[in-house]
Amino acid sequence: MTPELAYFLKINVAIALFYAFYRLFFYKDTFFHWRRIALLSFFAISLLYPLLNIQGWIKTHEPMVAMADLYATIILPEQTVTPQQEPTMNWQELTILFMKIIYWSGVLFLATRFLLQLGSIIRLHIQCSKSTIQGTRVHLLKKVNGPFSFFRWIFIYPQSHTESEISEIITHEETHARQYHSVDVLISELMCTFCWFNPFIWLMKREVRGNLEYMADHRVLETGHDSKSYQYHLLGLAHHKAAANLSNSFNVLPLKNRIKMMNKRRTKEIGRTKYLMFLPLAVLLMIVSNIEMVARSTEKFAKEVMGQATVQVLPEPEIATIPKLPAKEIQKRTLPQDKKIKETMETHSKSVPDSVVFEVVEEMPDFPGGMKALMEYLSQNIKYPAEAHAKGIQGRVIVSFIVKKDGSISDIKVVRSVDPYLDKEAERVIAAMPAWKPGKQRGQAVNVRFTVPVAFRLTDPEPAKAEEIKQSDLEEVVVVGYGLKEDSTPDAVGIKTGDTEPTFKVVETMPKFPGGTAGLMKYLARSIKYPTIAQKNKEQGRVIIKMVVGKDGSLSDIKVLRSVSPSLDAEAIRVVGNMPKWEPGQQRGQAVAVEYTLPIVFRLQ
Repeated sequence: MTPELAYFLKINVAIALFYAFYRLFFYKDTFFHWRRIALLSFFAISLLYPLLNIQGWIKTHEPMVAMADLYATIILPEQTVTPQQEPTMNWQELTILFMKIIYWSGVLFLATRFLLQLGSIIRLHIQCSKSTIQGTRVHLLKKVNGPFSFFRWIFIYPQSHTESEISEIITHEETHARQYHSVDVLISELMCTFCWFNPFIWLMKREVRGNLEYMADHRVLETGHDSKSYQYHLLGLAHHKAAANLSNSFNVLPLKNRIKMMNKRRTKEIGRTKYLMFLPLAVLLMIVSNIEMVARSTEKFAKEVMGQATVQVLPEPEIATIPKLPAKEIQKRTLPQDKKIKETMETHSKSVPDSVVFEVVEEMPDFPGGMKALMEYLSQNIKYPAEAHAKGIQGRVIVSFIVKKDGSISDIKVVRSVDPYLDKEAERVIAAMPAWKPGKQRGQAVNVRFTVPVAFRLTDPEPAKAEEIKQSDLEEVVVVGYGLKEDSTPDAVGIKTGDTEPTFKVVETMPKFPGGTAGLMKYLARSIKYPTIAQKNKEQGRVIIKMVVGKDGSLSDIKVLRSVSPSLDAEAIRVVGNMPKWEPGQQRGQAVAVEYTLPIVFRLQ
């Protein structure tokens, strides 16, 4: 296998692995900008990792060298040298030649298509008349085609759209142009041109194009356009063909995925950390690639040495004379040395340095009296901090510490913080613990790291968030603080507390505001007062409120799903809390409680 072919195969293997990794971890979240960075990084790493040379580092590590030797002796094909014979038909060479012809034919076809599409966009740029619509420079198409953009060029056929639709299109395409989405499209097209036989590169290209549309759609909704009307607009343009597939088309398919993503809840912010997980995968690919190169160089070196050994004439071995000793004398001289080596090995195997800390051992550390006694100790000694209690702060603090060889506690750290007051209380109680029964490895006491989750909860705790549910070494310790009950709001119409009736997310007949959507818009426009503090701080954005519309149409469990600022959140909750009763949702002809979300957009002029 030539180095060029090995490089090419490594690129395609990396693309397949990265696509599987993307589908497994990133496919369903709503961090569109992070997804864009990840997809572009996948292409860059796939091209660069086979070129990075760390063979010197690998050769200095025994396990890596052993893996390279194993690869060279088992995985690499055996090479044999045979005397030259008369030339005959070699089917293997013919097969390779035929595959090369097919491959380069595919590359030529796709490269030609790429250039034709690029040329058609440039031709439209030259031929189309230019105009300014809603403050944006656009190219006016001469016939009916779907709107699209390429870098800073925006193409549109305005006669086919209303004013509101043109506003949505301009916002959508300006997002593509301003964020240079055409760079992503060109990179994915070029990768498909040269790796066209790899099905995963086409799937990766589809993800790149889809994510760019998610970003533009998200921007349209952020600017305050109505979600439903925008989605109907997209459906209405589904039958329009774009003038060029190389561009960012407004109505690129599949629309179903775009509509589902628009209606999807935003992913929790903690989910951003998973985007660092692909770095170990990239490092692993680089190490495996260099192990393969070391194995090939090792094999080549071994062949050269073996070839030299068959040519060289070995000299006559020299004979050395060794004085003979009696058997008793040999035992006398050798046994003490063997005994010393054995004692040294036993002492080395038994001693474990104090600096070594184990994560998992054969016998884990134990609190005096077991886990039940630990729970009792924590529940009796932890006191809810008054400052956190007054502010209504609650959550789960995860504390990590080391149980040393003598059972003492050291190196206490907060792995997951909630609030400084809660963190200090958790650390105080852990530090005051009595000595533990130390952990053991191979019968000897060793240092072991241990974690304890401590959950501080006030009365009426909210459901645990998804990111807070993590595995730990023992059961969760719950500290309950009982706070003052809030006053009811007599001015709010129909607000309930403590409602235990089952709630639906989707029903046959969804709840409706009196007067429908138009009545709801009028109510919000009349009732919302832009907070003065928010105006001074230039705070604006979309606050998403979640509530439950009960069987009788009353509203309860009003919460902020997506926050912008405390003042805007409070105003949104106030307005929703003062709403009149809704028409309840119905399932199989009966009124039921339904969970409902309502976006409220605050925008400064």
